[in-house]
Amino acid sequence: MRSRPLTRLLTAVLCAVGMLGVAGLSGCTGSTASPASGKITLGFSAWPGWNVWQVAQEQGLFAQNGVEVELKWFDSYTDSLNALATGAIDANSQTLNDTLMSVSGGARQTVVLVNDNSTGNDKIISRDGIAGVADLKGKKVAVEQGTVDHYLLLLALAEAKLSEKDIELVPLVTDAAAAAFVAGRVDAVGAFAPFTTKALERPGSRAIATSAEFPGAIPDHLVVKSDLVKDNPQVVQGVVNTWFATLAWIKDNRDAAVGIMAKRNGVSVEDYKSYDSGTTIFTRQQNIDAFTPGTTPQHLNHQARLASDFLMSTGLAKNTPNLDGLFNDAFVKAVPE
Repeated sequence: MRSRPLTRLLTAVLCAVGMLGVAGLSGCTGSTASPASGKITLGFSAWPGWNVWQVAQEQGLFAQNGVEVELKWFDSYTDSLNALATGAIDANSQTLNDTLMSVSGGARQTVVLVNDNSTGNDKIISRDGIAGVADLKGKKVAVEQGTVDHYLLLLALAEAKLSEKDIELVPLVTDAAAAAFVAGRVDAVGAFAPFTTKALERPGSRAIATSAEFPGAIPDHLVVKSDLVKDNPQVVQGVVNTWFATLAWIKDNRDAAVGIMAKRNGVSVEDYKSYDSGTTIFTRQQNIDAFTPGTTPQHLNHQARLASDFLMSTGLAKNTPNLDGLFNDAFVKAVPE
């Protein structure tokens, strides 16, 4: 799910730190009849939970909620992360792991909304003859290092009483990993939708582990530059309000919405519908519950600690991410019920 070369991301973060704002907490207001001050650019890329933004744009819901937003699609998720880190965009759709990686490098970013949790659309897929994760011992497994699917692989291996040392890890970007698996060059692959659809084209292939087995481990967010929260909270509020307004529109116009989202991801409507159960879109209350500090998988602070440990233990992060001020629930709390 949502992959990128970590060295490129870290370089971009380190180069941009001086340009980024300082995190701050601000009071929030609801949407207004006139546009909030300033146009912002919001990035998103291939993941079922983020296609909601495409619906918002096509239905004019940003304007209805008083904000002027340029929606920017990235064919490469990597590029969207770099764009936020360098200040080329104001907000981005990205995973918790990737946000922590940016913060570890010195970026000032704030999570203001939980879009969804992956509940099955991240998968470890194996060839015929491999019945479970324990059978991966000594096998070639393709995955992009440092991504949430690498994280999922390690969680699944640990549950099977194995470690990364017990497999032959083949580091490839996610689309190339899926292609290598289909071509028979590796025995298994870690991938996210829609690349899981490609991987499962290999005859006899099956998912032997999915994110559904690790609740809360892979949350996806709207992340903004922290100076936007400080300097223009009304814009952030308008974008968050738009998200929930769009979810309401999708509920009332399901077929039209699925058509828009499937087209954006370049898959058939039937394939897109198959992703439904694997991505759990969060309600306002689920957002509030996730932002509330706690010690269970549903709590973001808990998952952030686990993900930070992963980044540090694998050597992907050189500095422990600072979690102070990373999560700001003021905007979801201010959304009209």
